[in-house]
Amino acid sequence: MHEPRTAFDRFQENFVAVLLGLMTVITFANVVARYILNTGILWGLEVTVFLFGWMVLIGAAYAVKTKSHLGVDAVLLALAPPRRRQFGLFAALCCILYALLLLKGSWDYWANFANLPATEGRWFPLGFEEKFRAKGWYETQDTPMPELFGLHPLDWIQDVFNEGEEYEKIPRLLPYFVLPLAMALLLYRYVQAFVALWRGRLDSLVASHEAEEAVEEAAQKLKDA
Repeated sequence: MHEPRTAFDRFQENFVAVLLGLMTVITFANVVARYILNTGILWGLEVTVFLFGWMVLIGAAYAVKTKSHLGVDAVLLALAPPRRRQFGLFAALCCILYALLLLKGSWDYWANFANLPATEGRWFPLGFEEKFRAKGWYETQDTPMPELFGLHPLDWIQDVFNEGEEYEKIPRLLPYFVLPLAMALLLYRYVQAFVALWRGRLDSLVASHEAEEAVEEAAQKLKDA
């Protein structure tokens, strides 16, 4: 049983596909430049790593929606449906708690790069720190600020995060933003799954057996033929 796909689901799915496509194009172009043109794209590897990180983290959140994460359901299948639902709700609550911890940790890592305060508290946020070192001036190693038809679409970032001083490379706050973003999406997906389990629209959080059922159905059709 699956939840119906929404416009946001399709956007997230297409966004991951675009990231994968960009990774492929940049990697191919870098190979051509290196082995045919005897040159290279200096920023190609770093951008590919960033794109891969975005794809994996955002894709992990979307995989909760599609039940693509692997899981062990041997115990669940041995239980009666009401008990199975209770275990599913408990598992969803554990996942929500875990996603909250990841969201706190990812915010604390990213916040100072955006000149924002991290949270206080070892496990759960107990407010925001009063004193912190702003790191909005930190740049990536190789990736230059983009230029599009003579325009510099990210110039506003230096006014907001770098006191108007020009960035030579893109600031780290941009690629690192995927950390709190992806963890917020992961939390949203687990809350969404919990609600679906509670309302009976979902039977479990782990991968279903639809593939096995499809194979058995195809085998039965061949046998009947």
